[in-house]
Amino acid sequence: MTSESSPSGRQSPGSSSPRWGILGPGGIARAFTADLRTAGLDVAAVGSRRRETAEAFAADFDIPRAHGSYEDLVADPDVDIVYIATPHPMHAANALLALEAGKHVLVEKPFTLNAAEAAAVRDAAAERGLLAMEAMWTRYLPHMVRIREIVASGALGEIRAITADHTQRISSDPAHRLNDLALGGGALLDLGIYPVSFVWDILGEPLSIGASARLGDTGADTEIATIMAHESGALSTTLSASRAAGPNTAAIIGTDARLEIARVWYTPTSFRVVSHDGTVLEDFVSDVAGRGMQYQALAAARYLAEGRTDSDVLPIDETVAIMAALDEIRALVGVRYPGEA
Repeated sequence: MTSESSPSGRQSPGSSSPRWGILGPGGIARAFTADLRTAGLDVAAVGSRRRETAEAFAADFDIPRAHGSYEDLVADPDVDIVYIATPHPMHAANALLALEAGKHVLVEKPFTLNAAEAAAVRDAAAERGLLAMEAMWTRYLPHMVRIREIVASGALGEIRAITADHTQRISSDPAHRLNDLALGGGALLDLGIYPVSFVWDILGEPLSIGASARLGDTGADTEIATIMAHESGALSTTLSASRAAGPNTAAIIGTDARLEIARVWYTPTSFRVVSHDGTVLEDFVSDVAGRGMQYQALAAARYLAEGRTDSDVLPIDETVAIMAALDEIRALVGVRYPGEA
C-alpha cells in the first residue's frame, strides 16, 4: 500500500493566526520565515542586535518592522509570539525576555543549554499563562504523524529496538560554533537532539542511558553515541557526528514488522513498513511545501486559538526531561560548558 501526505502546510493569507516576531535573524530563522511565508502566516517584525541586519532581513521577507534590539522586538504590540533563533546558550535569556514582555515563545532546539535553564523558561511561561514550545519541527511533519499512528496501531508488533543517526560533515575549525564550548558546541546538542527526541517520542523516557564520545581538541564532542533502555524492554541507539556525513536514516524494529525511514529521516521524506517476511505493507511519500518548518508554527497557532499553553506533540515537561537526559549524556562523556557547576 502506498500513501502520501497532503501538502497541508499551506494556509490562506488573512486567516486567523498569531503575529510572529523573529528574534535572531540567522540562517535557521531564514528557513523558518520562508516556511511561515509559504504557509501564509503573519510575520510582523524582526529583531537583531544590529539594526542593519534586521532591516536587511525584513526587506528579504517583506516584514513590516525591523527592530535594532531584542528588547524593542518583544515590546512590539503587534507581536504575539516570538521565534527564538539565536545560538542555544542565549535561548533561556532571550525566551525569558519575551515571556516577561507577555509574548508566547517558540524556541529553537536544543531548547536551552541544560535542564535547569529549560525548567526556568517552563516555569516563567506557566506563571504568566503563556505558551513555551520547543521548535522540534520534525515531530510535526506529516510522516512523523503517520509513524505515530502506525506505532499506536500495533502494526509493528512489540517494538524491540530503534536506531537513528544524525551525522554531518560541518567543520573542524576550532572557532566554529559547533566546536566552541562557550557557544554550547558539540554534536550532541546541535545534532543529537534530533535522534534522542525521536527515540523519546516513540519509546518514552529511558530507564538507563549509556554513552560514548570522541572529543575534539576544544573539548567539544565531535562524535557521540548513545544506548538507552526503555520501560517496555526495548533498546535504542543513536549516533551523532559533526565531522563525517553518514546515512541519516532511522528504523523502528518490531516483532511483526519494521519501519524504515529514508534519508534524511528528520526532514520531509518517505518511509516503508516491511513485514518480518519482507512484504512491503506501506510506502509513505511526503508531499510538503517548503522545508516543512511551518507545521510547528501551525500547531502553535492552533494551541493558542484553543486557549492552550502546551503542545500535545512535545509537552514542555518532556522538553525539560530531554534536556536533563542530554545533561546526563554530557556528564558521561565529560563535556561541560563554561559556567556550569
